[in-house]
Amino acid sequence: MVSTTPKTNSLTAQSVGEQRVVFHHLNWQSYLQILHALPQTRSARLTYDQGTLEITMPLEEHEFLGRLIGLFIRILVEELGQNLKTMGSTTLNYPNLNQGSEADEAFYIQNHASVAGRTVDLTQDPPPDLVVEVDITHTDIDKNRLYASMGVSEFWRFNGQLLRIYQLQEGQYVEVESSPTFPILQKSRLYEFLEQGWSDEVEACKALRVWVQQEVQNK
Repeated sequence: MVSTTPKTNSLTAQSVGEQRVVFHHLNWQSYLQILHALPQTRSARLTYDQGTLEITMPLEEHEFLGRLIGLFIRILVEELGQNLKTMGSTTLNYPNLNQGSEADEAFYIQNHASVAGRTVDLTQDPPPDLVVEVDITHTDIDKNRLYASMGVSEFWRFNGQLLRIYQLQEGQYVEVESSPTFPILQKSRLYEFLEQGWSDEVEACKALRVWVQQEVQNK
C-alpha cells in the first residue's frame, strides 16, 4: 500500500507546533540545576546533548500528534498481544554520555519483562525499546545521534507530515520502511488514523482496532 501523508490543510498548514529555547555551553551540573528547578507539572520538555540544552514548549498540534501516536502504538500492542510499559516523557538521563532527554513518548515492549512492576533504573536497565519524537519546527539537537547513543533500538520521528522509522544497527540508526516492533504497520495507516483522530479520536481508535484485527486474520 502506498504511503500517503495527512491532509496538510487540517493538520499542519497554520500551526507552529512548538516553541523552543536553546542554551549552549552548559555543563551537566547546570543542566541538572535547571531540570530540578522546574516544576514537575510543567509541559515544557528538556533535551540535553553534550553542552546544548533545548527547552521545548509543545503547542496544540504537537501535543495532539504526540498523544495520538502514543495511542496508536498502545492499540497495536493490545491487538497484537504484546506487553507494554509506558514511560511517556519521563526524563532519560545518561550522565556517562552527557545526555538527557524527555521524549514525547517512550515505551518498553520487547524488554517489558525486565522493568515490569517497578521504577526503571537507567544505570542498570536497558533504555526504552521505542521512542517517539514530534518535531514540527527546527531542533538544534541531533536526535538521531542522541537516541542512538542511548541505545534505543527503534526511533520514530514525525514532522507533522511524514513519519520516519529508524532501527539501531551497529550503534547507528538506519531508516527502514517497516517497524521492527510492528511488522504489519503501514505508514499510510498512521496518517489515516491521525486524520480521523483530528475529527473524532474515539472513532479513529475503533477503526484502527478493526484494521489490526483484519490484518492479523489475513496473515
